[in-house]
Amino acid sequence: MVAMAERPFDAMVLGVGAMGAAACYHLAQRGLRVVGLEQFDLCHDRGSSHGRSRVFRKAYFEDPRYVPLLHEAYAAWGRLEQETGQTLLNFVGCLNIGRADHPCLRGVRASVTQHGLAHEVLSAEEVRRRHPAFEPPPDHVAVYEADAGYLCPEDCVRAMADRARRAGAELRERTVVRSWRALKPAGAGGAAVRVETDDGAIVAGALVITAGAWLPSIAAELGLPLTVERQVQAWFTPKEPARFAPGTMPVFIHFLDGDVNTASASAANLSGAFYGIPDHGQGVKIARHHGGTATTADTVDRAAHPADEADIRRYIRAHMPTADGPLRDAKVCLYTNTPDDHFVIDRHPSHENVFLAGGFSGHGFKFAPVVGEALADLVTTGHSRLPGELFAMGRFAMR
Repeated sequence: MVAMAERPFDAMVLGVGAMGAAACYHLAQRGLRVVGLEQFDLCHDRGSSHGRSRVFRKAYFEDPRYVPLLHEAYAAWGRLEQETGQTLLNFVGCLNIGRADHPCLRGVRASVTQHGLAHEVLSAEEVRRRHPAFEPPPDHVAVYEADAGYLCPEDCVRAMADRARRAGAELRERTVVRSWRALKPAGAGGAAVRVETDDGAIVAGALVITAGAWLPSIAAELGLPLTVERQVQAWFTPKEPARFAPGTMPVFIHFLDGDVNTASASAANLSGAFYGIPDHGQGVKIARHHGGTATTADTVDRAAHPADEADIRRYIRAHMPTADGPLRDAKVCLYTNTPDDHFVIDRHPSHENVFLAGGFSGHGFKFAPVVGEALADLVTTGHSRLPGELFAMGRFAMR
């Protein structure tokens, strides 16, 4: 447990996106004096917590061990809805599409089997009949999960930030962090952390780093094997809008041949994975999952180009042809990936009062309330209920 000696703040959070806002919310709820530092405005579009929609699902191909955390996350989003009076969870169902023997479809089936999740297995013909937005190949099947849908990331971050402020947290926008250092070595009573910003120094008893794509530079001393990946999300005006409305079209992930991280999008060899979200007023959203180009948060090309659109249109024309209407918008977002696509949520190995959460690998947003609570647990008790073997940074060989 971190000793809370007299100082301006008990806990400081670097980065107030989804995970940082959730951490501020849970820390402040426990009565701690909290400051959150965000280098841009809240809900900015330069990181990983924007884009108007994020898929939430429980039939989890990544690993069945996530499912209990998803149960907790669903409940936490529901509590936040009650506290704010907002609708955050939009239940429209989810289709996981691919060959029956695709490793990701096998992962989906493992999750639904181990955790008794309600689901249906549909043939390609049943998918086309029930959800006419889709035209999967005849040898593909789908696992349909009704208890799934999408979240609006901007609404979620605002809601968590608002609740954090109401609980007493101070959130400072447009505050650029230049460096941080521990004032006393690990194990010393009253340990503290000093953060240098463009507006001066701030001292707190504990530091929580939730810096997203900036984590590799802010915690460079750890040598975490994190790779930042440029992704493009696109919105289209479909040719037949009724097919793409919520209630007719569910969210989806389509696993094509090859590894999910594969980036081939030639007309003859579409591979990897694509996902999408129905048109809830801004166009149908379709994007590639993984397979983007390596970059950094500070050097990424933030403009969407015709080649980005062409990649997505090749998928649309092959598998969702009536979505092939005018492009309405396209946005760049960032994944921060670990080698195994599992998160990093852990204590700094050299400082007992410094904690990190990152490497969410393109599937972390839905877990934000659970991650925020786990970080608050780590700060206040030194422990969390998360599966340590899944998220510990010690699983990597670091310098």
